[in-house]
Amino acid sequence: MSNPTPSKTLHISLWVAQVALALAFGMIGVTKLTTSEADIIQQSGELVEKYGVGLIRFIGIAEVLGALGLILPAALRILPVLTPLAALGLAIIMGLATALHASKGEPIVTQVVFLLLTLFVVWGRFSKAPISAR
Repeated sequence: MSNPTPSKTLHISLWVAQVALALAFGMIGVTKLTTSEADIIQQSGELVEKYGVGLIRFIGIAEVLGALGLILPAALRILPVLTPLAALGLAIIMGLATALHASKGEPIVTQVVFLLLTLFVVWGRFSKAPISAR
């Protein structure tokens, strides 16, 4: 039995990353959309004081849409270029989250891992293993 070609391995790795990111961002986004305003204020502190609960809700919407964008366009092969664009949008969110948490002296390991995974999908789906449209 021969080893899979690097492009097949890359393609599978990208799908694994896309599904894992979609599940994570989907759950995180839904949580931001369904958590009570009082709980958001308690959890987010100064961010909500400075920008309001609407920002957290907006981020939640962006995360849910990004999660859908990681899977649906590629799986359905309808405008699959939206998949790396969704990953790019999520990478921007994670870059900002990393900067925010770092500025507060909080651990940023999780944010950096998510940032690197989203950038892996951007790189892979734009240049190395793009998915063609129907």
